[in-house]
Amino acid sequence: MQLDWDKAINDILSEKMTCQACGAMGEQMIVGYTREAAAAEFATRCKECTDKSDCDARKLVVVCEPCARQYRVNGELMDEAGMMSVLIDECRRNLEDSIDYLATYWKEEIEVDFDDMAKGLDQVDPELFKEEDSWRLRLEEEYLQLHRWFRENHVPIPDPGWRSTYAEEVIGLGYTTLLGD
Repeated sequence: MQLDWDKAINDILSEKMTCQACGAMGEQMIVGYTREAAAAEFATRCKECTDKSDCDARKLVVVCEPCARQYRVNGELMDEAGMMSVLIDECRRNLEDSIDYLATYWKEEIEVDFDDMAKGLDQVDPELFKEEDSWRLRLEEEYLQLHRWFRENHVPIPDPGWRSTYAEEVIGLGYTTLLGD
């Protein structure tokens, strides 16, 4: 009799979660937010940040109970499905913020001549548009990965109509999206 080690390891580790801070494993973790600067070292969205030393941004983290105390995480104890629901909601919020920025918020951050207010960011500052649009596309790819997890694990997708609403908004602004047409 041969043992399928890959399957055995996958069965053992299925539905296990890992603390982002210390690496501890468990079936449940605290999923929530913190503004602790030290959490920028392991928070998923902070991976690409260059200066993490004084970060006071709100960070979504998945940590064990001792690390939740240490990093002052405002969260709840959740299993994998709960965590994935929080992650997809966070991704959705980031996508909505990104498309709002591309639609209008950029006008509040850079000096724009009044006559150029009706133009899109892609016409006023193509480099900034390229940077912001690439961030949005990375978020859309992340959303698709999260969506795929729900399908593969036969877990109902929270707020399933969100995707079509988002796609219509993006297309209405004249942009392309990976989330539909």
